[in-house]
Amino acid sequence: QVQLVESGGGLVQAGGSLRLSCAASGSIFSINVRNWYRRAPGKQRELVAVMTSGGTTNYAVSVKGRFTISRDNAKNTVYLKMNSLKPEDTAVYYCNLLSGPRDYWGQGTQVTVSS
Repeated sequence: QVQLVESGGGLVQAGGSLRLSCAASGSIFSINVRNWYRRAPGKQRELVAVMTSGGTTNYAVSVKGRFTISRDNAKNTVYLKMNSLKPEDTAVYYCNLLSGPRDYWGQGTQVTVSS
């Protein structure tokens, strides 16, 4: 059973930074994809950042240039560094792992950006 535990959310002023972490435990295929999603109040879930086990990354247009996804394979942990945060970045952020045929989710962490 794979578990994902997120941390690092909180309240920050506009222009500030936060780093989210998502630690995975359990049996994970070596070829996998780690994603960060977010859901803002009243909006649909949005894919924010993607990182494959091969190191390929992709970002939503809304965060490109401000957010960086990275991973520490030794720790089975993926990070999302968020810079120049805006009030519209306020959301619950979820990490997601695609491993083989399975799809796993973290519990979500709240990020609130005040203006």
